[in-house]
Amino acid sequence: MKKNLKITTLSNGLKVLLKEIHTAPIISSWLWYRVGSRDEVQGRTGISHWVEHMQFKGTPQFPANMLDKAISREGGAWNAMTYLDWTAYYETMPADRIDLALRLEADRMVNSQFDPNEFASERTVIISEREGNENEPLFLLGEAIQQTAFRVHPYHHEVIGDMVDLLSMTRDDLFDHYRSHYLPNNAVMAVAGDFDTNSMLGRIRELFEPIPAGKEPARLARQEPVQNGEVRLSVEGPGATSYVQVCYRFPSASHPDFFALSVLDSLLAGPSNLNMFSGGISNKTSRLYRALVDKEFAVSVHGGAQATIDPFLYSITMTIHPKRKPDEALRALDREIERIKQEKVTKAEITRAIKQARALFAYGSENITNQAFWLGYSEMFADYNWFESYLDKLSAVTVRDIQRVANEYFKSKSRVVGTYVPMDGKA
Repeated sequence: MKKNLKITTLSNGLKVLLKEIHTAPIISSWLWYRVGSRDEVQGRTGISHWVEHMQFKGTPQFPANMLDKAISREGGAWNAMTYLDWTAYYETMPADRIDLALRLEADRMVNSQFDPNEFASERTVIISEREGNENEPLFLLGEAIQQTAFRVHPYHHEVIGDMVDLLSMTRDDLFDHYRSHYLPNNAVMAVAGDFDTNSMLGRIRELFEPIPAGKEPARLARQEPVQNGEVRLSVEGPGATSYVQVCYRFPSASHPDFFALSVLDSLLAGPSNLNMFSGGISNKTSRLYRALVDKEFAVSVHGGAQATIDPFLYSITMTIHPKRKPDEALRALDREIERIKQEKVTKAEITRAIKQARALFAYGSENITNQAFWLGYSEMFADYNWFESYLDKLSAVTVRDIQRVANEYFKSKSRVVGTYVPMDGKA
C-alpha cells in the first residue's frame, strides 16, 4: 500500500500525505488541524466547534453565498467535523475539479472573515443545536459521565461546549482561537485519488507554502488522577426509556494494549467503528447481545471505543428492556464481564472477533474518501504506520492477551456507571 504514498513537509511546517488511487476519476482532499475540544479552557468550551462553523461563512475571495453552489456545481461534496483532539475539513470532487477545493482551503486557512452578523447568527444555530442535544437521553447521560470521569483532563466537556460559554463568548474570542490554531505548522493535509503525485504536490506547494508558519500552539496536558472507586450517577429527563452506560478507562490509540482491547470490544459488544465517517455491522453474535438482548435484559447493547491522543473511555450502552429495571441489566452485564475475566476465552471466539473487527475496518477504508480520511486521521493520534499495521496487530492478539487486558482495564473501581431515569408520566 505504501508504494503509492508520498509524505512530505513543506517549509512552513504543513505535513502533506498524498496517495494515488486510480480506481475512479475522484479525488478526496482533507485538511486536519490539531485543535479540538481538549484545547479549550473553562469559559471557552465549544469554541473549536464554533470556529469550524465560521469557516463556512466565507472569505473575500469565496463569499459564503457562493461556497455551496461552487462545490455542488462541480459535482463535489464537502463537510467538516470537530472532535476531542482535532478539527477536519474535506472535499471529495471529480478529479479534474479538485483545484477548487485546494484553493478554498488555502484561502480560508488565513482569510476567514468572522463577520459580526454571521457570528451572531451562528450563535443562535449552535445554541439551538445544544438545546436539541439536551432532549436526547444519551447526550445528557454521556455528558454527565464525561464530566465525572474527567475532573482534571480537558476531555472533561462535550465538543459542543457548555451553554453558559455559548451565551458569553465573543466574536474576538473565536477569531483569536482561529488565528492561534489555523496555522500550516499545526495542520496535516491528506489527499487520495486519481492524480499524479508530483503535479499535486507542486500545486499544494504553490497554494499553501506562501502561508507563513506561526507559533505552534501549546496543547493542554493535565493528566487525570487515578480514580479510587466506582462512581455511580443518575440523570433524570424526558422520555419513557431507561438507559445504563458503563464506562471503563481506555488507553490512548498509540498504546500497545489498544489492539487487544479492540478485539475484546469486538468479542463483547461487536466491533466499534473507529472511522466515524462510515457505518457499522451487526453485533448479534457478540457475548453481550446474547446475554442481554436475547435474554430480554436490554433492547439493545453497544460498545464504544475511540482513538484518542490521551486515555479516554470505553463505553457500554444498554437500552433497558421495559420489563426490567436498570439494576437487573447491570448485574447481567457484570456477570458477563466477570466471565471474560475469569474464564478462558476460546480460540474460535477470538478468531471470530478478529475477523469481524478486520471486516469493519476494511469497510471503513475501502473508498477514496475513506482512504483520504485515514491518511490524516491516523496522524492526529499516531502516524500513518498505525493504520498500515492495524490489521496485523489485531491478528496477533491472543487468548492470553484478552484475559490480561480484561482484568487490567475492566475494573469496577475505575469505572463510571450512569443511569438515565425517564420522567414521562411521573409527578
